[in-house]
Amino acid sequence: MVDAQDDMRVTTTATNGSDALDALRLQEIDVVLLDIEMPVMDGLTALPLICQRHPRVRVLVTSSLTHQSASVTMRALALGAVDYVHKPSARHGGVLGVETAAAGIVAKIRAVADRSSGMNRGISQPQHAGGADRSSRLAPACDFEPQVLALAASTGGPNALAAVIAGLPRDFPLPVLVTQHMPPLFTTMFAQRLAREGRLPCEEARDGEVLQPGRVYVAPGDHHLTLLSSGIARSPSVHITNDPPEHHCRPAADPMFRTAAQAFPNGVLAVVLTGMGEDGRRGCEAVAASGGRVIVQDEATSVVWGMPGSVVASGIPCSILPLQSISAHVASLCCVRM
Repeated sequence: MVDAQDDMRVTTTATNGSDALDALRLQEIDVVLLDIEMPVMDGLTALPLICQRHPRVRVLVTSSLTHQSASVTMRALALGAVDYVHKPSARHGGVLGVETAAAGIVAKIRAVADRSSGMNRGISQPQHAGGADRSSRLAPACDFEPQVLALAASTGGPNALAAVIAGLPRDFPLPVLVTQHMPPLFTTMFAQRLAREGRLPCEEARDGEVLQPGRVYVAPGDHHLTLLSSGIARSPSVHITNDPPEHHCRPAADPMFRTAAQAFPNGVLAVVLTGMGEDGRRGCEAVAASGGRVIVQDEATSVVWGMPGSVVASGIPCSILPLQSISAHVASLCCVRM
């Protein structure tokens, strides 16, 4: 699949993690496709060594859609893998399924390889897009009264989302919505990780539940997380839908942002983190048009600057921040002490 592409090639293969580390020491490699079950040294043992010794190399973990594989993949992402790719299987999807999986694998390799070559991983400075004064936008702004925090991400997103949510204080006053491009099982375990590493309770969102402050709601795999207004007396409620995918994704960020803007006019704080594609751009347009605020992760700290970059390129007013500054800026907009 890789060698069939004009712009990439397989430089070497290794039968175990130890051989992979030797290969990385001897030649320049941009991306590693890492299996987990291997003799001598398995993938989970090799992964932190690869990340420590070769920080410019991007690691994609190969995974299957099983409960055990989802658990191991979540561990791999926490250890430093930037994303995962599903092993293609003719048994489960026929030739078309293999071709679809191949297209996804190649797209992810191409996206993360673009960032692995000559990237700058230093501490980047806050920027601003949309014409407003940077200093005023990045200072605490209590004239804006956010009512919901909505975050979206794709490639590289699990670690970025974990960092942002772990940085929120225990008394964070808003409900938090999360859309991460992930299949079923994976989103369940991702929600467990966010609850374990952060200070806020977190679960997969359930249809019909009323939003509560200080809780994190993760869009379940293969479903969109949207909001329904419940009248003046009650907070909006969660609506989990099987509506068609948007940007080839379900869950997708655009339905979440779009319905949040309808449910909370003037009150949405939208955050777009690292990810491929343009999901989230149109939703952020709705947020901005309704009087909400938009924050995007900067290019230097993103694994892939597709989603946040598309928001910036569209001209939507937004604050562009390095990952390590986003939690504090969100707290300042909510007038919460860190």
